[in-house]
Amino acid sequence: MSSLYPHLVGLHGLFGLVALLTFWTAAALRKGTPLHRRVGQAYLGAMAGICLTALPMVAVFVQRGRPGIAVFLAYLVLITATAMWLGRRAIRRRRAQAAFRDRGYAAVAWLNLGAALAVFAIGWQMQQVLLMGFSVVGALTGGTMLWRRWRPLAEGNWWLQEHYAAMIACGAATHVAFASIGLGRLASAAGFAMPAWYGLLAWFVPLAVAVLATMLLDRRHRRSRAMPVGRGAATVA
Repeated sequence: MSSLYPHLVGLHGLFGLVALLTFWTAAALRKGTPLHRRVGQAYLGAMAGICLTALPMVAVFVQRGRPGIAVFLAYLVLITATAMWLGRRAIRRRRAQAAFRDRGYAAVAWLNLGAALAVFAIGWQMQQVLLMGFSVVGALTGGTMLWRRWRPLAEGNWWLQEHYAAMIACGAATHVAFASIGLGRLASAAGFAMPAWYGLLAWFVPLAVAVLATMLLDRRHRRSRAMPVGRGAATVA
């Protein structure tokens, strides 16, 4: 497995480059058009490639006796895959919010909460700020999902809110990977050493931007007329 690791890293990086380009292409296109949908599908395909190539890398880190990194990488795959799943699911089940927030949705929510707790515990034991800080992502994702299963969004465009929030979260993952890994390697190849403080900024600034962007879009789209009671906004039993 270790002999394949450099090839996995290269393929992983290639998928990351495609994801970065298609994310901004989809963001620039008019929403809802056939081209936007096709580019969005290409983006999700690239993100799926990132996740699939990351899983064997988890096994490599376990083999090398670095379980902390392996758990964290698996956790990153989980929260990224969750965002991908929610974004696509919101479009496919936009006619019924109850179907969107079914038992499978609840199971994924609890999985994110459990993973967040495990990552926080490992980060606490290792005194790693990165692990402890990033555990908040899974906790907020899982907690928000469970809250919205109990109290669904009232707006008729609830699916749009779920879709863009999930896609922005995917975009944050794309930019974290580029800023923390890709940009660092480009700098090293150019003979430039990143400052020590850059590492945490590369991980947390994209998250902060994603939260701000989601809040701004929420303010814009929640002005829409609320969905009448009984048309998919009921609490899932």
